Amino acid sequence: MPKLTINGKELEVPAGTNLIQAAKQVGSEVPHFCYHPGLSVAGNCRMCLVEIEKAPKLQIACNTAVTEGMVVFTESEKVKKARQGVMEFLLLNHPIDCPICDCAGECYLQDYYMAHDKAPSRTEEPKNKKAKAEDIGPHVMLDKERCVLCSRCVRFTDEISKTHELGIFGRGSTEEIDLAPGMRLENDYSGNVVDLCPVGALTDKDFRFKSRPWFLRETNTVCGGCAMGCNIVLNTNLNPYNKVGQKRAYRIYPRENAEVNQFWICDEGRYSYHAIDENRKEGASLSGTPVTLDFGLARFSEGLKKAIAAGADQVAFLLSPQMTTEELTAWKELAAALGVTQVAYGDDIKRTGKADAFLMKADKNPNTAGAAALGIAPAAAPLLAKAADGSLKALVVVDHELANAAELAGKLEFFAFVATHNTPTDKAAHVSLPRAMYVEQDGHFTNVQGKVQEVKKAMEPIGEAKGGVELAAQLSMRLLPVKATA
Repeated sequence: MPKLTINGKELEVPAGTNLIQAAKQVGSEVPHFCYHPGLSVAGNCRMCLVEIEKAPKLQIACNTAVTEGMVVFTESEKVKKARQGVMEFLLLNHPIDCPICDCAGECYLQDYYMAHDKAPSRTEEPKNKKAKAEDIGPHVMLDKERCVLCSRCVRFTDEISKTHELGIFGRGSTEEIDLAPGMRLENDYSGNVVDLCPVGALTDKDFRFKSRPWFLRETNTVCGGCAMGCNIVLNTNLNPYNKVGQKRAYRIYPRENAEVNQFWICDEGRYSYHAIDENRKEGASLSGTPVTLDFGLARFSEGLKKAIAAGADQVAFLLSPQMTTEELTAWKELAAALGVTQVAYGDDIKRTGKADAFLMKADKNPNTAGAAALGIAPAAAPLLAKAADGSLKALVVVDHELANAAELAGKLEFFAFVATHNTPTDKAAHVSLPRAMYVEQDGHFTNVQGKVQEVKKAMEPIGEAKGGVELAAQLSMRLLPVKATA
């Protein structure tokens, strides 16, 4: 591997590593707009210029690979002056509308101006005017005046989504990002261009003007939208001084994981955060009538105890691949302790939807592989058939919407439901308990590749909802005899 020196620090890196990546390893950030590790190198912003010993002029770090014995300076006076010049050109026609820009606080242009320029504008000519707030797709707005023509968005639609909706049109100071004739930005990964945009040129309609980023807390977790388990950052608004709204979840964007989702996430997963606050089941209920959680747990325990006393072979648990591995384990162990052997998960009635050859999977459950790894059978349909023909006396269902729920409630002596959201099945069940969503508890999901990934708690459960592990523990205390201690 080549050895080189960057700002007086020696390091050894793999051949082919560019200078932006190499400098990062010694704690030196080389500023850049157009470079992104998931896209081809464009080399058009010129912000990443560095000085290389014996080179006749400054070189762009994004497209310069390391070589043996190379000596690089990323903070020399020559480099700083060049960056200041680049910044002046980029700001020449920029509207400088930071106070009303949705990207304020997350903008490379702001950060780099403070670090590499801090000079007042010298232009006396009127700035070029371009279109603002253009609706270019179902999720994205374009402000052409703010654009620095880094071309990240264009390369994304050419190289990643391969849908080719965007291009650079015009010449000189009139150049601008625009839609290809007759097209709109409406591919399944369109939201990624907002993440890629280093300034406020591309903004997300869903997040636009909702909150300043410094009010939001970041939680590194995993998307629960499908079996892929893309790594994400969930932004939550738990700041009492942020008066923009009552919702707790505000945004999802991708987190880098080369083995799972690289740098990207589909729009379906991106906007799945709405389910965290919408139509949530916040308390227990009896046939749709609200009761306290404690009363619901008591009735749940009474009904299940009575059914098991009549014969545990006529009781079944239908668990859900929406549950974390810890929740599935707790409910499986509860069933075993009660002598219930008919335990399944709903792979054969799983939530399915759109899929592609990239990240979107047809299985819209995040932990199907985790349920299978625990040895729980994917046999929901046979259990439901037994319930429908009277072969079961009691059925406990977790997070499955059943089309024949009202019919089952009439045939079963005890029909219990555990759910995160209000549904018709929730209203039909004899007893229903509120379950916390995956973002309201710690745990693990196993994705379609077999990778076990950590799910981190981002907020407290809504209302009286509890995580599946806690619900199982509460029921165990009511259902299982206390063992005498010596």
